[in-house]
Amino acid sequence: MSDRLVQLAANLEKVLGKRIHSVQVALGEVTVVVNADTYLESAMLLRDDPSLAFEQLIDLCGVDYQDFRDGAWSGQRFAVVSHLLSIEHNWRLRLRVFAADDGYPLVASITPVWNSANWFEREAFDLYGILFEGHDDLRRILTDYGFIGHPFRKDFPISGNVEMRYDPELKRVVYQPVTIEAREITPRIVREEQYGGPV
Repeated sequence: MSDRLVQLAANLEKVLGKRIHSVQVALGEVTVVVNADTYLESAMLLRDDPSLAFEQLIDLCGVDYQDFRDGAWSGQRFAVVSHLLSIEHNWRLRLRVFAADDGYPLVASITPVWNSANWFEREAFDLYGILFEGHDDLRRILTDYGFIGHPFRKDFPISGNVEMRYDPELKRVVYQPVTIEAREITPRIVREEQYGGPV
């Protein structure tokens, strides 16, 4: 482990203190998990404290931990993971926060800290159903406005809930229940004994 990563971990523990749930240094990266009730405050400290100076948000995404580690995961189901960059100190950080309630995943919006979080948070809401308290325009960004559910959740049906098609009689697009029929997906080389043999 490099001295720079040890210094970053020490700075994090000094600045964030009891807001930290855990700090992990692995594979040349530092990951800090903060408590949901101090997420926004922690983000401000990460940006504003001169010993950290994470002035840039690189990425933010949602994560569904249902069935993680083959069902051995016992923590909260939904998390928000952000990747931060300090240009001043030339170091990176992974910031993770878990939503306290699996049934109603809610965390604070960090758009007041890094405005680039705007569309990332909308995407996490759209795909995972994670709500961001304080977000000015939290609406779907990738799926249709009439879309039912959140497609990146582990319990979302693979075929979806509804499909849309053009109805020539009504002369408009209509939604209907999914009508996907089961089909043979075994490769021909397995299901046909003579496949690839002499003719």
